[in-house]
Amino acid sequence: MAWMGLGKRLREIFQARDFDGKFFEDLQDALIEADIGVRFASEAIEALREVSRKEGIKTQDDLRLALKNFLGKYLVRADIALSADSLNVLLVLGVNGVGKTTTIAKIARYFQTARGVENILLVAGDTFRAAAIDQLKILGQRLDLPVVAQEPGADPGAVIFDGISAATARGIPLVIADTAGRLHTKDALVKELAKIDKIVKSRSAGAGYRKLLVLDATTGQNSLAQAEVFHRAVGIDSIVLTKLDSTAKGGMVVPICRELGIPISFLGVGERLDDLEVFVPDQYLQSLVGES
Repeated sequence: MAWMGLGKRLREIFQARDFDGKFFEDLQDALIEADIGVRFASEAIEALREVSRKEGIKTQDDLRLALKNFLGKYLVRADIALSADSLNVLLVLGVNGVGKTTTIAKIARYFQTARGVENILLVAGDTFRAAAIDQLKILGQRLDLPVVAQEPGADPGAVIFDGISAATARGIPLVIADTAGRLHTKDALVKELAKIDKIVKSRSAGAGYRKLLVLDATTGQNSLAQAEVFHRAVGIDSIVLTKLDSTAKGGMVVPICRELGIPISFLGVGERLDDLEVFVPDQYLQSLVGES
């Protein structure tokens, strides 16, 4: 994973430097710039100062390891395991522009190739955007998967209800449903999502039902605010972090896990349908702190 901006910055800071006050100030600035957040960055630096004093750390590799260990205490991974004996429903949420619809196709592709799931049904539940419906239909064709969709403006809860009904009737084990990312107000969005959540629960009682939130890694600390809104609305089971191939700095994952207790399931690292990686905390941290 060569995409983490913090790793390069840390290598610059660690080069030929005594671990003095200026060093820790620069390190804290780097953590803040990497979207870890001011409060958490401050706590991390205090912890590193303490470790450095107590253990007499002298090398950059030792200090980098101490930083990695501190951040790693808060990272949680979620494995999306499917039930073999019941229907599985993945409700995918996120604001417009985070790459939600494309991510749905990537998740479907992952289950096709890595998990051997041949029968998957996609549901175009973002009925507020005609482009989202059309995009999911095109992606469904590329993946050779059926897509349940209605006309723009249709009730999204009804579309998702129909999708679950169709999957149940056809014996399809996995439904992946899109949802709208934006309504006129935040309250309207929360109300709509709560309604959809209730419909899915009632229609798929006993099913493996999970809610995945898609976040854009380039939006920094705004991702935490988005996660808070969606988590309050329906309770998020795990997060998919997209656009880690762009200008992302990557650090926002740590405060999201720490503050909200939401684990991470996947990382989107490119534009191709195969550019979705299972989140592995150790690999993520190695890239974040600049380990080779």
